[in-house]
Amino acid sequence: MLVLGIESSCDETGVALYEHTHGLLAHQLHTQMAMHAEYGGVVPELASRDHIRRLVPLTEAALQEAGKSYADIDAVAFTQGPGLGGALLAGASFANALAFSLGKPAIAVHHLEGHLLSPLLAAEKPEFPFVALLVSGGHTQLMAVRGIGDYTLLGESVDDAAGEAFDKTAKLLGLPYPGGAKLSELARLGSPDAFQLPRPMLHSPDLQMSFSGLKTAVLTAVQKVREQSGSDDIPEQTRNDICRAFQDAVVDVLAAKAQKALLDTGFRTLVVAGGVGANWKLREVFARLSVRRPSEKGRPKPAAEKINVFFPPLEYCTDNGAMIAFAGAMRLQSGHSAGAVNVKPRCPLTETGESGTEIVKSA
Repeated sequence: MLVLGIESSCDETGVALYEHTHGLLAHQLHTQMAMHAEYGGVVPELASRDHIRRLVPLTEAALQEAGKSYADIDAVAFTQGPGLGGALLAGASFANALAFSLGKPAIAVHHLEGHLLSPLLAAEKPEFPFVALLVSGGHTQLMAVRGIGDYTLLGESVDDAAGEAFDKTAKLLGLPYPGGAKLSELARLGSPDAFQLPRPMLHSPDLQMSFSGLKTAVLTAVQKVREQSGSDDIPEQTRNDICRAFQDAVVDVLAAKAQKALLDTGFRTLVVAGGVGANWKLREVFARLSVRRPSEKGRPKPAAEKINVFFPPLEYCTDNGAMIAFAGAMRLQSGHSAGAVNVKPRCPLTETGESGTEIVKSA
């Protein structure tokens, strides 16, 4: 079964073709980064109009890449939400119109489910069950994943998502859009000991996270530097050091919460998905992640247990059509129904593309 996937939730237009037996056949992506850079962030109206311009050419390019025609498509999957309303409508309208014209089903996919399953596109795939860390510009959540459509929300950020905190902190430091990626680059040049920033909720007994206060701590550090220097300019190395301190703090919190989630569930496989999953420091730390069970009274301290950690390929960390095509194909294969033409810009995690069917339970 050949599934066409359409992703248009924000500022990337993604189109891909996935076939059950042969895997991913084609993957086309257009990013609007250069267009939005002039404004310092995504402009929803411009994003929507650009999706409309790109969808047909990208679909035809994907079909050509795969050596297929429109007649070969068996289903069309699209991102129903969450995302920008106009951007979602562009993709959903195109997907449903195409599916109707072909007499094929349209499959509404929850954007986060696409990210959640994206590591299964890699050559080395995780096996169920596993803990998933969804970490992006809009969401930071830990989930227990037991199978397709069987997800339990374990914890999440109570304020800013990690990626959002990266972008806001970059703006505080005067970095150009997209700031989060630039901050990560500069962090490589920073000293890990130059600044000490807090690790919010690091030792809280639950799996909730918070990054808004960390952003405020960066602002305080920047103001102190400016007061000491008597200038609004931040020295280059000082800026690099702040970037390093911020990134290290975020990764420390994510690693600690992921370890606790693994201990709480008893799972020994961790999947990291979402745009921040491309961060070099996060990948470096998580690659050597381990957990240690609490010692029982009168017994020696247990040895640390190595964790199997899986990341999606770098090209599938950010928004893309491949993850939507794959999620749609998995839903069809597992017997989930297709349908739902509407979009859901503020779609809670308790909803999926299947007309509001619950897929994510609270722990």
